Amino acid sequence: MTTPTGPTARLLHHQVDGPLSGPPLLLGPSLGTALSVWDAQTAGLARDHRVVRWDLPGHGGTPAALFPVGDGVAELGRQVLRLADALGIERFAYAGISLGGAVGAWLAVHHPDRVTSLALVCSSARFGEPEAWRERAALVRTEGIGPVADTAGGRWFTTDFADSPAARAVLAGLHDVDPHAYASLCDALAAYDLRGELAGITAPTLVVAGRDDPATPVAHARELADTIPGSTLIELPGASHLANVERPTPVTAALRGHFTAARATDDASRHGAGLAVRRTVLGDAHVDRAIARTTPFTAVFQDFITRYAWGEVWTRPGLDHRTRRCLTLTALVALGHHEELAMHLRAALVSGDLTPEDVQEVLLQAAVYCGVPAANAAFAAADRILTEISHSAEEK
Repeated sequence: MTTPTGPTARLLHHQVDGPLSGPPLLLGPSLGTALSVWDAQTAGLARDHRVVRWDLPGHGGTPAALFPVGDGVAELGRQVLRLADALGIERFAYAGISLGGAVGAWLAVHHPDRVTSLALVCSSARFGEPEAWRERAALVRTEGIGPVADTAGGRWFTTDFADSPAARAVLAGLHDVDPHAYASLCDALAAYDLRGELAGITAPTLVVAGRDDPATPVAHARELADTIPGSTLIELPGASHLANVERPTPVTAALRGHFTAARATDDASRHGAGLAVRRTVLGDAHVDRAIARTTPFTAVFQDFITRYAWGEVWTRPGLDHRTRRCLTLTALVALGHHEELAMHLRAALVSGDLTPEDVQEVLLQAAVYCGVPAANAAFAAADRILTEISHSAEEK
């Protein structure tokens, strides 16, 4: 833990994890949360990166006075740059949730030479009407953080997840936030509008959205992805505003795949990027089994599919993973590759990227264009896999 003291007392409170020699990755939190909001991702990201998490003013260990009243998201961006400079970090990858994502987008627009790659999690180019944020700021200044804390669960998490230990821990931390700093940050969000500048972002960008997010709805994520050149969008079912807390595994895998792919400039790095994406799409258990079965004879093929199929094609920014899954299922139905079809069906359903209803629509489309017999076999395989998944869930 790095705690600002002495000459560094004007720095954002932060924590560094991972190898000091690793490529730097800065993680920005959402309004009302501390750097611990990234706990579920830190170990996975710190395998390959020097991970620096930081606290907003008035949150966690950062003093409220570090954010002057009236200053906006740009000031937070400058605070992050001062932190990076103090740590000797010239260029860095960046991921941020909500307000933390807004800081990252501002940095990518105004300091493109500093940001090597970017991930925006449940964020936006404009967080709704300014008046709503000003009203919240006035409420907190008058009545304290309590009224906001009492309703945060409905904004941050789905109903099914809101009473989980992970959700309760994050919500409990909101009561410790300095109300005046929180109100000032609400004013910053009211003034924030980066819509006219998104097209200037040149860093490879991943946008992650929770399909059940009322705070930054999927439409906000699609606007980011549609405007930032070459960006990739991932929509997570069963996730609300703090998608990385509610769906930690797919968010971690998506971030690892994105940041690894952004550094893939040779065969070795493309293999590493491909392996990360392959694990994201097919799951660790399947990939571990495939690696264990590799022989000297098949090793060259395993390297080929990992480096080329997963490290070059699946990592391209033009289509998100959900769309690529649908295209893959259709191709496997058409060609009658039943074993591969079952593998991809199971992976898509277990990951939550596709729902049973999504698979049903894909297979109906395939019935029209690939033929009824092919779709009949695919429906049978999908039905069998859904039954297996259901039984497995009941046993747990």
